[in-house]
Amino acid sequence: MEIARIQQADGSIHYGSEIGNQVYRIEGDLYGKFQQTDELLQPIKRLAPIVPTAIFCIGLNYKDHAEETGSPLPEHPVVFMKNPASVCHPSDLILLPRHLHSDQVDFEAELAVVIGKRCKNVSVDHALDYVLGYTCANDVSARDWQKFHGGGQWVKGKSFDTFCPLGPILVTADRIPNPQILPIRGILNSDIRQESWTGDMIFSVAEIISFLSGSTTLLPGTVILTGTPSGVGMAADPQRFLKQGDQFTVEITGIGCLRNPVAAETI
Repeated sequence: MEIARIQQADGSIHYGSEIGNQVYRIEGDLYGKFQQTDELLQPIKRLAPIVPTAIFCIGLNYKDHAEETGSPLPEHPVVFMKNPASVCHPSDLILLPRHLHSDQVDFEAELAVVIGKRCKNVSVDHALDYVLGYTCANDVSARDWQKFHGGGQWVKGKSFDTFCPLGPILVTADRIPNPQILPIRGILNSDIRQESWTGDMIFSVAEIISFLSGSTTLLPGTVILTGTPSGVGMAADPQRFLKQGDQFTVEITGIGCLRNPVAAETI
């Protein structure tokens, strides 16, 4: 099923099953039993397909990205988190921070995994049983705050408002039985900057879920960003960070295209 989260003209927000150009209302609990109804929805705005309970992220999870940043290959997944309030809807603006100023806002095309049921200490062999579905993500990163001003950790530079675009739809796990065969692109305006496939991950989706759930409960609605391939703006020569007027697109075959224009924060 392709699940959209939409807003109608009366302000109501619904989950819907997207079939072609039509969206049918879903009833029930997305993390329990749910089903498509015959009721047609009339979307006026597409929202991020999930409201995360938590956002875990994996750094340096593509070999070529680790190499372009000059980092050694990790022995274990490199984990950081983003503020759930950083979620940005499809087509909404990515805002360049101006109150806490950054001129080094970067793009990172990623596959996002949504956990569908409570899990802890799951094995690699059973990890995918806990996945509700997959969507596109952009792990927007203020490199100066990530590397120099954030107190030695990455969370601040990753958690500014609008720094976690998600969407446009959530594709349920039954439609993607193997998440390691998906082509992924990051496109800045019309320029393909990132192009790879999820088979190049150092740690697979199943390995990531197993690792994150070790002695740690992952709640339904947990979103996991699984890392980005090479081609980020920080590693370009010359460096190319996001600027006002840009548009960045995350494209994952089988899921869709997540597009967001870029503007400066108003203060």
